[in-house]
Amino acid sequence: MHIFANPARFLQLARPLTPWLGWAGVVLIAMAVGAGLFITPRDYLQGESVRIMYVHVPAAWLGMAGWSGIAVASLMQLVWRHPLAAIAARAIAVPGALFTAVCLATGSIWGRPTWGTWWEWDGRLTSMLVLLFLYIAYIALAGASSERGESSRVAAIFGLVGAVNLPIIHYSVLWWRTLHQGQSITLTKSSIDSSLLWPLPIALLGFTLLFAAIVLMRMRALLAQGKVEARLKRMAEA
Repeated sequence: MHIFANPARFLQLARPLTPWLGWAGVVLIAMAVGAGLFITPRDYLQGESVRIMYVHVPAAWLGMAGWSGIAVASLMQLVWRHPLAAIAARAIAVPGALFTAVCLATGSIWGRPTWGTWWEWDGRLTSMLVLLFLYIAYIALAGASSERGESSRVAAIFGLVGAVNLPIIHYSVLWWRTLHQGQSITLTKSSIDSSLLWPLPIALLGFTLLFAAIVLMRMRALLAQGKVEARLKRMAEA
C-alpha cells in the first residue's frame, strides 16, 4: 500500500479507474435490478416484496464493508502513518453512511408486508441503526479535525473501536431471537432458490464497484481541497 503513499502516484491510478468502476457498476446494477424486477419469479411466501432484496442486501453489505474499510484505514493511520489513510477513511464514511441508511429504509419497507410492522427493536435492526449513528459521529469527528487542518487520531481510534459493532451485526440473528431471518447465504449453501438468487451476486458486484468509484471520487476531491487550502494559506502568509 505504500506504493500509493504519494498522492500524485495515487491520482495517476485513480483518475482513469474512477469512470471505469462507476460505469461498470451502473451497468451491472441495471442488469441485476432489471432481472430482479422483470425476470425472476415472485416468492411463494413473500410475494413481490422479495424483489427489494437486490438493493437491500448489497446496501447492508456495503454498510458493513464501509466501516471495515474505515477501521483498516484508521489502523494504517495510527500504526504506519500512511499519508492517505485519513483521507481514505473520510472518503468512505459518507457513502458508507448512505448505504447503511438505504439498508435500514429498504429493510423497513420489506418488513412492513412481511412482519406486519415498519420497525422492530431486534438485534439485527438495532445494531444496524447503531452503525448509522457511528458513521454520523465519525463524519462529525473527522470534519472537525479537518477544519483545524489536522488528521485526527481521535477519529482514527473511534474508527477502530466502532468495528466492534460489526460482529454484533453479523451474529445478531444467532445470538438473539429475532424477527429478522437468519443467514440465508453461507460459504457452502443458500436457502434462497436459485431462480431468485442468480441476480444477487451481480447486484453485489455492481454496487461494490459503484461504491469504490464514489470513494475514489471523494478521495480525489479531498486531495484537491487540501491542495487549494494549502495554497491559500501560503498566499495569506506571503
